[in-house]
Order: sequence, then structure tokens, then C-alpha cells
Amino acid sequence: MLLLQACDTPAQQPSYKTTYVVAQDGSGDYTTLQEALDNCKAFPDERIVITLKPGVYKEKVVVPSWTTRISLIGENAATTIISFDDYSGKGDINTFTSYTIKVLGDDFYAENITFENSAGPVGQAVALHVEADRCVFRNCRFTGNQDTVYTGGNNSRQYFATCYIEGTTDFIFGAATAVFENCTIHSKKHSYITAASTPEGKKFGYVFLNCTLTAAPDITKVYLGRPWRNHAKTVFIRCNLGAHILPEGWHNWSKPEAEQTAFYAEFESTGSGANPQKRVSWSHQLTAHEASAYTLEKILTGTDHWDARAAKAK
Repeated sequence: MLLLQACDTPAQQPSYKTTYVVAQDGSGDYTTLQEALDNCKAFPDERIVITLKPGVYKEKVVVPSWTTRISLIGENAATTIISFDDYSGKGDINTFTSYTIKVLGDDFYAENITFENSAGPVGQAVALHVEADRCVFRNCRFTGNQDTVYTGGNNSRQYFATCYIEGTTDFIFGAATAVFENCTIHSKKHSYITAASTPEGKKFGYVFLNCTLTAAPDITKVYLGRPWRNHAKTVFIRCNLGAHILPEGWHNWSKPEAEQTAFYAEFESTGSGANPQKRVSWSHQLTAHEASAYTLEKILTGTDHWDARAAKAK
């Protein structure tokens, strides 16, 4: 009888608030995202969901390292925008402090949000700065110019699904292991898309799965990547490459020694920018067997068995 009573006991509810609404018109719990984040429980056992109502939120946002398991959900990325205009050289701002949002708390999840750096073509100006582990961005937009998305953290893993990322130079850069799946990558200048700084010894750096690479109408000279650090790794798997991608594909950043240590590769690229015979000699065209190692599970699972594709808002 005692056992039956114990089994019938309702699950204990968290002693902290697990849902917040942010709305500029005052109809929610807070009018700014940072206020909501500042009031979230540190290291919560249960995920905290912040719903962001449509609007342009001009604020510089930090998700602290102790603010983990946060879900940030918008109704539509086209109408739900977080925007700021810092850039390197503005006062004492540098690349790593120019962010619109900086994510340090692990297990961050964002959906249907635009992250924008509105500074314009004035140099390094980061929209998303993420150093946390096990982060997912789904149906999000990242807009800016140089250095739009910084994926930091030598041991961090990040997953971008059905996202739009635009920029000019090195607009996806950093040391994290990151997968971009079914994303649109849009170039706005004759320049470079990626600048990975993969740590030596890491099996994976950047992997693009089934992505589409587009460009502004007058852009015709874009490299897939160049090595920010000499052991950079970037691989494109079954991606559609527009005519703006240069035949040589990759650049050594004027560091010939990097040609011996960086790993740049493609598998079954399609589109006008797919020119396997004309790529630089130190890049690779993967065999089917080699390409089979580039699945989301093999890249991101890790020893904690993280299932990035199954990650949900709640």
C-alpha cells in the first residue's frame, strides 16, 4: 500500500520559474531579453524557455556561463530581431567584444530569431559570439558583414540547422567543432567564407552538410575558407556552390606552411562553383568511404552522447 502511494505522488515541480515572456510593449514578464536572462536560475535542473515576442530588440546581450539550459524562442526570424552596432575600433571595442549576443552558458537553444550586427561594413563586427558547449540554432538568421559568427571554445560543439548566415570576410570563424546543416551561406563581398582555427589534434572543425552557398549579384570571387590557425579543418559535404566560388576554392592566408597542416575537403559538391579538378592541390576530394565519417552523430556526439538533432526547445 505504501508503495502504491509513493508511485501515485505527482512529480515535484521546480521551485523556480521555467518560462518567461519578453515583449517590448510590456505585455510579458520583461521588456528586454537581458532582464529575463538576469533573472533565470543559475545552473537549472530543468530547461528555462524564454519566448521573445516580435520586435527589434536593440541590446547587447550576454548569456553567462552559469545561465545554462536556456531556450530562446521567437515566432518568426523575420520579425524577431536582436540587434546591436558595436564593431572593432569603436572606442575600446575589439573583435571579441563587438558581439550582439555572447553565449557562454552550455546547452543553449535558439529558434526563429535573427541575430544582427547592424554596424555595417566597418570592419570586424560580430553578431553571434558563442563559446558554450552543446548549443543549437534552428531556423535562425545571422546578419552582418565581417566576422558575423564567432564559434569559440576549443572543446565546444555547436549545431546550426536550416539557418541563414551572411557576411563579407571570414564571416564564420573560430575554434569550435560546428556543423551547419541545410543552411544558406550568403557572401556579400569578394572575400572568404570561413576562417577556422581548429586546435591541433581535433578530428573535426567546420562541417557543412547539404548547404547552399549564394552571393550578391555582383560577387564573383569568393574562397570557401582560409586558415586562421594552421590546423584549420573545414569540409563541405553535398553542398550546392554558386558561381561566386573561385575554382581554386581555398586560400592559405599567405602561410605556405599551413598547406601541410590544414585540412580542407569536399564531397559531391554541385553547382557552378563545384570545380574539383581546379581546386588547390593541397585540398581534398573525399571518397564515399571517407565522407561516411561526416555524419552529425560522428561529429558532435562526444563522450556525453549528445544528440544534437533531437535537441528541442523544452
